[in-house]
Amino acid sequence: MKITKVTPWLLLATAAYNFGRQGEYIFVEVQTDEGITGWGEVTTTHPVANRAVCAVLQQLNPLIVGDNPFNIEQIWNKIFRRFTYMGSRGASTNAISGIDIALWDIRGKAMNETIYNLLGGPVRENIELYTHPDPNIGPDEAKRQAKEIADSGHTAMKFDPYPHMVEESNGYLSGTMTASGEAEGNQITAAIREGAGPDMELLIDAHGRFDVPTAVRLSRSVAPSNIHWWEEPVPVESTHALKNVRNQIELPISVGERLHTRWEFVAVLEQDLADFLMPDVTWTGGISELKKISTMAEAYYVPISPHDASGPINILAGAQVMMSVPNFYKLETARHRLGAYDQFIQTPLDVREGRLHMPDGPGLGIEMNMDFLRANSDEQFRGE
Repeated sequence: MKITKVTPWLLLATAAYNFGRQGEYIFVEVQTDEGITGWGEVTTTHPVANRAVCAVLQQLNPLIVGDNPFNIEQIWNKIFRRFTYMGSRGASTNAISGIDIALWDIRGKAMNETIYNLLGGPVRENIELYTHPDPNIGPDEAKRQAKEIADSGHTAMKFDPYPHMVEESNGYLSGTMTASGEAEGNQITAAIREGAGPDMELLIDAHGRFDVPTAVRLSRSVAPSNIHWWEEPVPVESTHALKNVRNQIELPISVGERLHTRWEFVAVLEQDLADFLMPDVTWTGGISELKKISTMAEAYYVPISPHDASGPINILAGAQVMMSVPNFYKLETARHRLGAYDQFIQTPLDVREGRLHMPDGPGLGIEMNMDFLRANSDEQFRGE
């Protein structure tokens, strides 16, 4: 079997499947000469980044067309090492991730096995999830949605309760938060706790927005609401800043969605900088790399909780790995109702009582809705 073509599909923004993001999705199609097609996902967080990754994916055709898709490890390294001199993290690992997921999908389909069986078999029956309320809502709506999420059977939810600072509209981060913003964050968090009840695990996402003293101050201020983790308290670029915060706060810390490959997790594990790791399977290097990072973390007894809140392939790829991972906490989804994804795929995701029940089909276990993809994709980035 040989790879014949790699195609990025850029799905344009539409209210029909917008979960409070820019609404664009990138799916990666890898075709073979034996008629087996694999699918991956790379969905990033901004239209500019989406198009950059799509362009990289298109340029990888001459590099891997003709390769055996079963040689997943070889192809992973072949792509990764081509980017060493321009920077082998970011757009390059995003592109690798989409292709790697698609290659595992091909392997599963060719062998008529689920990916998790190929990774060693299941250690659990299904995948426990955590989810989100809508962003930018006030206390009353936050309380209502928190109760709705609790009633749906989910046992954990994540949110960012803090308002945006003015300078953030231009991409600049001062790292500070006003006293009124701090009070607003505390009020929303308290409302969510009231609506969700005492047993809900509340995860606060700081989105890497704060400097060290602000992250420390806010974590202490919100702690009375019984917070399960404090996510990305400082910008991801500095492990020194993370260590400084770590030494000053009592809340458990979670990091990893913007760390690429196993190498960027080494310092976090060796320096005891986090209680939870949350790599994203579509950004950090795909199924192959998520499995390796999970095994690394297992040696430190650190739980893995993938940041998989983009599209349906993102969720399923992370879930396939987590089915085989002992040190798994919960898998992220964008919302507790995932019906908006039904348009992308032929069979809806099976979410019941806060758990994803895995499809029993080979590979990822799904097939894409090609009519929908053709009707809603960018003309520059789509297949025939």
